[in-house]
Amino acid sequence: MRVLLTGATGYIGLATLEQLVGAGHEVTGLVHNPEKTSLVAARGGHPVVGDLSDPSSYREVAATQDGVIHAGFEGSPRGPDVDRIAVETLIAAVRAARGGTAGATRFLIYTSGVWVLGNTAEPAAEDAALNPAPLVAWRPAHERLVLEGAGDGLRTAVVRPGIVFGGGRGIVGDLFRDATNGLVRIVGTGGNRWATVYDRDLAALYLNLMARADAAGVYHACTESDEHVNDIVGAIAAEMKVAPEIRRLPLEEATANLGPYAGALALDQIVRCPRARAVGWSPTLGAISRHTARLLKEWRHAN
Repeated sequence: MRVLLTGATGYIGLATLEQLVGAGHEVTGLVHNPEKTSLVAARGGHPVVGDLSDPSSYREVAATQDGVIHAGFEGSPRGPDVDRIAVETLIAAVRAARGGTAGATRFLIYTSGVWVLGNTAEPAAEDAALNPAPLVAWRPAHERLVLEGAGDGLRTAVVRPGIVFGGGRGIVGDLFRDATNGLVRIVGTGGNRWATVYDRDLAALYLNLMARADAAGVYHACTESDEHVNDIVGAIAAEMKVAPEIRRLPLEEATANLGPYAGALALDQIVRCPRARAVGWSPTLGAISRHTARLLKEWRHAN
């Protein structure tokens, strides 16, 4: 298939690009920074320089594809507004698609996240009610926009990853860096549970959803390991030659420094993925604390 991947040089994007190309798909990667086009080309993709806030920079290329995986996000105060512009543009462009692979189903896969669920006292599957953390309070409306955009030859899906781990970036990558530097800060007591997913497993879910003409709606992507933050940090600390200091910050103090991001890190979540598993997806890596040595090696290699 011919696929447009937004955020192609981002944390999720690079892992997805590699798997798409490896599976034989023709991938056009939208890149914001011209200096990073080589990252896409080196992995077998076709880089296109564009800005999510400027539909004219990617509308035409989107209209030549079999589908789009929207994994890009502008990390600025205007990010939510830019994301809405991108979603509206991509829906219209893929509906009007011309060319592409004969007989292929056109699709738009949107990347959201499990933080839209808020705290989950009980296991939360894809049909759970939403109670988004303030940081992502805007996301449910964008999910609805995507899902309601289906029709006229377009199928749509929303993927909600857990906290992504693997490689050299991301929240867990930051924990490796902090532990290496001798000080790890935890928001709250560390007794809360994180829903997590390996970057390559998340990429595999996108592939599964692309391949199935009946794949539509919401899909969670997480290991279902229900790991406590203390267990993750403890396993990372145990891999260090010199044990790092672990400092637990009250939520109020962390919020003063990090804003609403602190509240998202403090969420206690139990997340389940029955719809993702029903389309043949099965994560290859489970609890971070059981694979810490491997993940540390990945992080060091990437950095």
